[in-house]
Amino acid sequence: MSDSRMPHLFRLLGAFVAVAVGIGLVGAGIAIPLAGATGGAAQSTAKSFNELDDEFTANPLAQQSKIYSADGKLLATPYDANRIVVPLSKVSPWMRKAQMAIEDSRFYEHGGIDVRGTLRALVSNASSGQTQGGSSITQQYVKLMLQEKAVREDDQAAVRAATEQTYSRKLQELKYALNVEKTHTKDQILGGYLNLALYGDQAYGVEAAANHFFSKPAKELTIGESATLAGVVQSPSRLNMRTNPEEVQKRRDVVLDRMQQLGMITPEQADAAKSKSVESMLKIKKNEGGTCSKAADPYFCNYVVQYLRQMPELGPDPDARMLAVNTGGLRIKTTLRRDWQKDLKEELTQRVPSGTEKFGAAGALVEPGTGKVRAIAQTSTYKVGLKKASTSYSEQAWSVPAQYGGTNGFAIGSTAKMYALVAALEKGKPLKSTVNAPPAGVKNPHAFSSDEFQSKCTTTGPWRVSNDYQVGGTMTLAEMTKKSINTAFAQLASDVGSCNIPKVMSKMGLTDGYGLPYGLSYANGKKVKGDYAISNLVLGSDSTSPLQLASSYATLAADGKFCPPNPIESITTANGKKMKIKTPPCKQVIDKNVARGVTQLLLGPLESGGTAAGNELDGGRQAAGKTGTTDNHKQSWFAGYTPQLSTAIWVGSPIREYDMDGITLGGRYYSQVFGGTLAAPIWSDIMNDASKGMAKKKFTKPSSKVVNGDLRSIPDVTGMGPTQAKEKIEKAGFKATEGSQVPSNAQAGAVAYTEPSGQALKGSRVTMYVSSGVPPYTPPPYTPPPYTPPPAPTTTQAPVPQPSTTSAPKTTSKTSSRTTSPKPTSKTSSPKATRKTADPPKPKKTDTKN
Repeated sequence: MSDSRMPHLFRLLGAFVAVAVGIGLVGAGIAIPLAGATGGAAQSTAKSFNELDDEFTANPLAQQSKIYSADGKLLATPYDANRIVVPLSKVSPWMRKAQMAIEDSRFYEHGGIDVRGTLRALVSNASSGQTQGGSSITQQYVKLMLQEKAVREDDQAAVRAATEQTYSRKLQELKYALNVEKTHTKDQILGGYLNLALYGDQAYGVEAAANHFFSKPAKELTIGESATLAGVVQSPSRLNMRTNPEEVQKRRDVVLDRMQQLGMITPEQADAAKSKSVESMLKIKKNEGGTCSKAADPYFCNYVVQYLRQMPELGPDPDARMLAVNTGGLRIKTTLRRDWQKDLKEELTQRVPSGTEKFGAAGALVEPGTGKVRAIAQTSTYKVGLKKASTSYSEQAWSVPAQYGGTNGFAIGSTAKMYALVAALEKGKPLKSTVNAPPAGVKNPHAFSSDEFQSKCTTTGPWRVSNDYQVGGTMTLAEMTKKSINTAFAQLASDVGSCNIPKVMSKMGLTDGYGLPYGLSYANGKKVKGDYAISNLVLGSDSTSPLQLASSYATLAADGKFCPPNPIESITTANGKKMKIKTPPCKQVIDKNVARGVTQLLLGPLESGGTAAGNELDGGRQAAGKTGTTDNHKQSWFAGYTPQLSTAIWVGSPIREYDMDGITLGGRYYSQVFGGTLAAPIWSDIMNDASKGMAKKKFTKPSSKVVNGDLRSIPDVTGMGPTQAKEKIEKAGFKATEGSQVPSNAQAGAVAYTEPSGQALKGSRVTMYVSSGVPPYTPPPYTPPPYTPPPAPTTTQAPVPQPSTTSAPKTTSKTSSRTTSPKPTSKTSSPKATRKTADPPKPKKTDTKN
């Protein structure tokens, strides 16, 4: 030892011995020889030691939370520190012995400070310039707890203070250690240490380390595995068994030798443990959490984590909530049905295989009446840190909105027409009513002008609307829905008031992918608040996600009750207490009979002649839904539901928009892609799979009022003045207008009659016709001509001769023989002659050339 180090060494030794004497832990044989050389320093240090804070509080340890599926299967383990806290009873006895053997063999004998070990370390460090251990397990427990507390509180100064290599920190740890020995049992201290220690690869605590490195719980650790873990605590970054197994093995053997030396194991046990290489012992888990990229289903995991960030029950702000998730050891049970998730993924990739250039597919399943998110999936593979967007790999979920880690979504096409139907029925338009659709085809669109729609929900110029084929004219709501006639729905929007449609969308939970109101118009590349584009409202030109659309359609399945989508079933704290969480409340947003009426209309697309014909569900299970296809067939959709489940399927271009006409996907060629071509078959398959075992429920029929309209009696206002009559008609719920003058027996200027009369739909127009005061012309009564009987029928037979009583005038013999002789005397009077005379004359030939 060099002379330059001697004064420093003696000062350190003096300080330590003074402290040791002060606390009564060192015998006279150790302290007295050094007391004279260090008297001044010892007194000063002892005073400083006595002034140190001795109140030590152990905080709850940061540990990993766990996310489970609805059936209790582990999905992910999000954490900042991979730690699973277990009691000492669940740690292998070999692990306890190994840790004490290499760190503090006299742990159960000393009072918190191992004087021999600390003195040995002080001498070694001062003489060699190296840092050697010597701290007791109690001291190490204190040090690790101080570090943990500082990290949890994000106190960087405290982090530095807890890790700095100074003797003042060492003295503070000594003081705290004495307090801990008074307030904790030895088993509590050892258990706390084993849960705090870092064993490498971000595995904190022996349970997480045993799981990570050996795929087993800590209670099952063998002698060799225990010695391996105990050895790496000295330097977990350098002694990493995954990256440096050879050096870890050398350290393990040191631990085994120490255990044998202390009589904890026999020489045979030590040799048997040494015979296995560390590398052969490892069974490192690959998917155990930490981030969603390691989860069983990364897209759903990421959605859940982002959802938790917005739950006020977990903290006052997103950062506090994430701290609770990553360090709180929470047990989070989700609503995910793993079987449906698996089926959905398979159905999507079967039709649109993963890795298909340009195109992808995604879907979401939601439970009506609860909002529980049962499954989300897409055809891409989860990958973090992508430099270039791809249809094969994606970090973003195509199924969920941007606020939950998704995209802005995709244009929904004609699935938006459902909202126009709701608006129409809410305005009193009955199911049996008609719309006069302007004729249009593919190449000859109909131009709607801006003034045909309400000013805040219109277009800046002519809106040219085409149909998939030439069609137009008067058609029922059912027919136009079944065949998805664009011009009919545009006209319907004009008829019922276009601004009623975004109101319906809003209350049914539909927003764009960024959470803004659906359908807002653009100006200078930005959405204009309060102004809506009619093409967005009627034909779905704006974008949303499959989850939002499935959730909104679920409102109809739940008889008009909207339930915000929710992936969380329950949350349990680390101590086993269930948290009180506020499930997003469901709300009755549309009349149940209106919802039922729209459902009746949406049965049509799945029926024969509908846009999704051939995709009806198995076994006659009733379902309703709507296809959607955007311009040039770039995006296609089907959103549909049964009373128990709502599903939305999207197929299209997730990165850049490409036409899908003339493409081959999954070995099938598609000349044109519509909502009924790709999305509807996927929807049908997953709905059939998910519905197995469910009761076959029928949709409830709507009321007569919805079917036939709100028919009201029109008051009789005959003879009233127009002003009085108008008031009475409007009070009854109609619009009254004055028509032309008509002849009438009523007083001039009074109402003669109304058109219609009797009954009409509430809100419809009633025209009042006013009397001119001139009685209407009444024609004279009709007198039929006198009855004239028809002439008696004639016969062609010869008359029967009667006996003569007077002398007849003379005639020629021929005449006489014909009229008087009782016997026929010529051919004329014979029966044959009579029949011949009775035959009708033969018609003359007619010239047919002209």
